[in-house]
Amino acid sequence: MTTDNTDIGLEDFATTTPAPDASATAAPAGAAPAPDGKDVDDAQKEAVYDIPVKITAVIGTATMPVNQLLRLGRGAVVELDRKLGEAVDIYANNRLIARGEVVVVDDNHIGVTMTEILSSSATNG
Repeated sequence: MTTDNTDIGLEDFATTTPAPDASATAAPAGAAPAPDGKDVDDAQKEAVYDIPVKITAVIGTATMPVNQLLRLGRGAVVELDRKLGEAVDIYANNRLIARGEVVVVDDNHIGVTMTEILSSSATNG
C-alpha cells in the first residue's frame, strides 16, 4: 500500500499515521487481543473518543429585521421565545439531543444540566 494519497484528497491523513493493517480491522469477534492487550473492537471504539463534538445550549431564539438588529446597543434587551424556567435545548453538532436546565457553577460560571435525553427517533423529525 502506498502513502501517496494526493490524487484523492487525503494529503493530511497520509502525513501523520500509517494506515492500519487490513488483518487488524477484519478480525472476527472474540479474536485474540491486539498487541497493546486490548480487543480489536475496543480499539475501534476508542478511535472515536478523540473526535470533537460541538455542544450548544439554546436558551431561546428571537427573529427581528436587520434594521432593528442594527439599532441594538449596549444594554439592549432582546426578548426570546422562551419563558423563565422553561427547558434549554441542548444540541450536539447541530442535532437536538437533550433538554436541560441552566445551573450556576463555581459562583461565576453557568452550565446546563440534562433533565431529558431525547431518543434518536424524536430528534430526526
